[in-house]
Amino acid sequence: MPQLDPAPWFLTLVFSWVVFLTIIPAKVLGHTFPNEPSPQATQETKTQPWAWPWQ
Repeated sequence: MPQLDPAPWFLTLVFSWVVFLTIIPAKVLGHTFPNEPSPQATQETKTQPWAWPWQ
């Protein structure tokens, strides 16, 4: 049964993992955003306690 012969498929598996582990992460990590996020307001908001209607 030729489909159980791992010789042609193992080389395809190895080459695909080489591509996935070398080329694709370099392209993803090289992506830059058009504008960097800036912090909004640094002051802390004051919260009010919740008045539960059933207490």
